[in-house]
Amino acid sequence: MGFDKNFLDLLASSSSTPGGGSVSALAGALAAGLTSMVCNLTIGKKKYQEVSEELSSVLKESEELREELTKLVDEDARAFDQVMKAYRLPKETPEEKEIRSQGIEEATKGATQAPLEVMERALRVLELSWIVAEKGNPNSVSDAGVAALLGWSAVEGADLNVEINLSSLKDESFIKEIKAKCEEIKTKAQTLLDEVLPLVRSKL
Repeated sequence: MGFDKNFLDLLASSSSTPGGGSVSALAGALAAGLTSMVCNLTIGKKKYQEVSEELSSVLKESEELREELTKLVDEDARAFDQVMKAYRLPKETPEEKEIRSQGIEEATKGATQAPLEVMERALRVLELSWIVAEKGNPNSVSDAGVAALLGWSAVEGADLNVEINLSSLKDESFIKEIKAKCEEIKTKAQTLLDEVLPLVRSKL
């Protein structure tokens, strides 16, 4: 087994991207991967025949989520780069200043979308981690617990990235709408984590 450390080297560098948003997406992808692993260690085993069909469905979804969250690692970085591009627009004349201001507003709104998608998908991974913690191979229940923790971290980390983008926007209705979505997701995520961890610990 090997690990490509280029991402970590770039992360640790002075480059603005990848940053916390990409790492949040990666945490979600890792959570989905662990969820899939528990499924794969359960499906097809005679001892867990009763749950094999359900966990096959969970596996299919967790793999789809892993792929989507992996794509969002790069998407978050690209969105941030668009914001930086807008800030570099000329601002010598009143017309240029207006164009630049609008460009920054639109690019910043766009930059809220990737972390919001991370939050939505990571929340679903958290829900799936609860299923595998309850029904998966108990020898891998600690992996289900780590999946839940990473899923929760992905939600909270992505929320921070949404918030920092919202703080520089002027569109109050947009801000209100996005904040409401984030609060709903965070509340659900915390409730799930509070359910999954005691379940995991009870099986250790």
